Amino acid sequence: MTSPFPILSILCGKVAPFRGPGEPSAIAKTPVEGRVRVHRLGLDGDSQADLTVHGGPDKAIHHYPHDHYSWWREAIGEHPLLADYGAFGENVSTAGLTEDAICIGDRWRLGSALVEVSQGRQPCWKLDHRFDGAKVNGACVTSRRAGWYYRVIEEGEVGEGDGLELIDRPFPEWSVRRVFGLLIAGDHKKDREGLEALGEVSALAEPWIRRRAKLLGI
Repeated sequence: MTSPFPILSILCGKVAPFRGPGEPSAIAKTPVEGRVRVHRLGLDGDSQADLTVHGGPDKAIHHYPHDHYSWWREAIGEHPLLADYGAFGENVSTAGLTEDAICIGDRWRLGSALVEVSQGRQPCWKLDHRFDGAKVNGACVTSRRAGWYYRVIEEGEVGEGDGLELIDRPFPEWSVRRVFGLLIAGDHKKDREGLEALGEVSALAEPWIRRRAKLLGI
């Protein structure tokens, strides 16, 4: 793996009506011009509608690989959202980094900020609705193309064209793809040993620590 990787786009969004007035969302992110402040809870100008499942220190920034867009065009057909960045509600878009090349606990220099990979993104029904009923949610799970979240270790600022540089990788055996497979995509059924060993990954976000415990029955 080579770094730094150029940042193709930084995106933010505001809470707006989504599937009716009682179900708002900020999944519609759009590219930001200039530089954006990175703080403990994410990016200046970005919002989340339901803070019980989105946002917070462990889900401050969502990164989705632009590499997957071509796969989605084959999987669901052409869609206007796939013509630009932000189709999956991401804050960061890059090329060259996917879930098998990113590990839980990785620390990356994002512009001048320092961020740490905390968990994979757990997709929900909002993706299907955003894509006009296409079965995107389930395909994210089965294909392991869900993206990941960062927590912010050092605040700073970032903009399109900045670099994303790997600083530290304490858990090289625990790619986002592998952990997502164990905790979300059902791989724990055939790899209990892996599920047990996942306990060594101290950087894993608390919701996924609890999910691991539930799957282990502890």
